[in-house]
Amino acid sequence: MNQLTADDLIYGYINGIFPMADADGSLYWYSPDPRAVIPIDSYRPAKSLRPILNKNLFEIRINRNFEGVMRQCAAPRIQEEGTWISEDIIRAYTQLHDLGMAHSIEAYQEGELVGGLYGVAIGAAFFGESMFHQVSNASKVAFHTLMGLLRERNFKLLDTQFINDNVRRFGAIEIPKAEYLARLRQAISMKTRFTEPDLEYLFQRVA
Repeated sequence: MNQLTADDLIYGYINGIFPMADADGSLYWYSPDPRAVIPIDSYRPAKSLRPILNKNLFEIRINRNFEGVMRQCAAPRIQEEGTWISEDIIRAYTQLHDLGMAHSIEAYQEGELVGGLYGVAIGAAFFGESMFHQVSNASKVAFHTLMGLLRERNFKLLDTQFINDNVRRFGAIEIPKAEYLARLRQAISMKTRFTEPDLEYLFQRVA
């Protein structure tokens, strides 16, 4: 296919598909059946996370360094071969971020980015893409912040694509593809906003 664009991503998400890259950079589109989602209303943080939240170990910011979060997510990880986040994908999602539709939640310590996640918001649906941490619990606090925002802004769907141990710990479940598509159509038809009009701001409340 030609170079991936923000328009391609929008079309893909509203139709239940998303891109991933092979090691050689080749892009493929996926639509898993079943699909992994995290129920927003039933999310509860692990008991072990509560002391971390109470200590305010991290400064949480939104959309301060979107591309930086993507590049950290794309970095090689122990016991993993390669990455599905290619330069083409980084470029297209950064374009989508510039349009106000892709977002990052970032955890900082002493001004240094130490964890975070990114995803795409369309209507009342949020499509989680990837997360990383360089300091223990940083990505968990970022995810907890995400869930607070999704509830506050009345989001109805949190898509996590594939089931694995990482998303299971946050309460992910699998649903049939047909059910996912029905939920997707309903969610993207609703109007809400992920962030304030200014794309970068400090998120004070994470508990």
